[in-house]
Amino acid sequence: MANLTIREKMFCYALNRVISYIDKNPDENILKIIRWLKNHDKEGGLKYQINAVYETLNNPNNNWTKLVKSLWDDIDTDVRKTIFCNVVVNGSMLGSPKQRRLAKELQCNVPWAILMDPTTNCNLHCTGCWAGDYKKGLNLSLEELNDIVSQGKEVGVYTYVLSGGEPLIRKDDIIKLCERNKDCAFLAFTNGTLIDEAFAKEMLMVKNFVPAISLEGFKEENDKRRGEGTYDKIIDAIKILKEHKLLFGVSCCYTKDNALVLGSEVFIDHIISLGAKFCWYFTYIPVGVNAPLNLIADSSQREYMYHQIRAFRSTKPIFTMDFWNDGEYVAGCIAGGRHYLHINANGDYEPCAFIHYSDSNIREKTLLEALQSPLFQQYRAHQPFNRNLLRPCPLLDNPDYLAMMVDNANAYSTDLNEPEDVHSLVAKTKEASLNWAPVADRLWNASRRSSMPPRDDIKEQMDALPL
Repeated sequence: MANLTIREKMFCYALNRVISYIDKNPDENILKIIRWLKNHDKEGGLKYQINAVYETLNNPNNNWTKLVKSLWDDIDTDVRKTIFCNVVVNGSMLGSPKQRRLAKELQCNVPWAILMDPTTNCNLHCTGCWAGDYKKGLNLSLEELNDIVSQGKEVGVYTYVLSGGEPLIRKDDIIKLCERNKDCAFLAFTNGTLIDEAFAKEMLMVKNFVPAISLEGFKEENDKRRGEGTYDKIIDAIKILKEHKLLFGVSCCYTKDNALVLGSEVFIDHIISLGAKFCWYFTYIPVGVNAPLNLIADSSQREYMYHQIRAFRSTKPIFTMDFWNDGEYVAGCIAGGRHYLHINANGDYEPCAFIHYSDSNIREKTLLEALQSPLFQQYRAHQPFNRNLLRPCPLLDNPDYLAMMVDNANAYSTDLNEPEDVHSLVAKTKEASLNWAPVADRLWNASRRSSMPPRDDIKEQMDALPL
């Protein structure tokens, strides 16, 4: 970590010694280490997380206690240490304070994570996936990917997420990227079908790569959207990861067809039995001129997921998150560089993986220049987009905001097949936003969080809230 101060390097060295101490007796020492982290978190980068984790792990029968302890039973020691150091220490304890300082100094959002697409190519053709119809052959070179990471580290970003296309089509370059940046954590949204024994061994070698495998349900639901035989290939890949004691999770896109399955207790228990340590839920967004609208989950299904995922977090030894229904925990939309941004395979800086509009490209602007560009400043000026944080999204929940911001910034469509006028895009989600609004308002008004201060006060608090 060449860009760390001497004090920060000494802290990292001390933490490595501390982590080794945990390994001697996790049952007794985990809480001691959390107290140590709390004492050394001088700038509050982990204040909220540390307090919550400490309260939870005091109960030995708690589902979160079981999850944390399973990391010592199921995950390779060096992999566990590396991911912990890169995400918790580098990304949050050291990175977050730097991000906040720069955001205040430069008057722009500075993200906690960067999502980037190494390629548009994919070996599958899934129904409703914009990437499945991308024109092939667009790639960010290894040097471009590494330059993005280098710029990110300069502003305190140590977590990088890869999507596509199918990122593992670029296996060799991804491993090289991990090797060049051993102080960072890399996660990939992958269909999992390209994971084999050889790649698992490379993951063990670099120690800082974590796959989130896309799963649409059980065999019937998954193969209906992703293609016959895909489910079996995914299960084979998961078995390989588990045998090598590698950390992995699952990524689920719930649609009108599969929401009741993905939100069921039997499915989450199945995911846990496979060895996944996290499950990230996304709702289907109709991005792309020809995106089918009949896959949008209706308001009753979205409410079902709201209740189910909260129940899982209270009872199941797996970390679950819904990137739309959990807006209340991160003060609304996290895109536009507030906590993350997206760079597509053409090099366009986008506010979000689902918002294909831009006014900047990596070949013309640096990361900081893009964060200060009109489109990203529009996001910063208007977040949160709704005082009801169960309606966080400027596309799915507040479509008028997205159209306004794109127009105000004079941003262009970055769709790699057919440019899509923003007003045509938001028209697709208008009905869903109107249907969700009364449901979300009912849930919000029944929540203790509905007593939060007015929007302007929320805005003042947002930058101090860690992801």
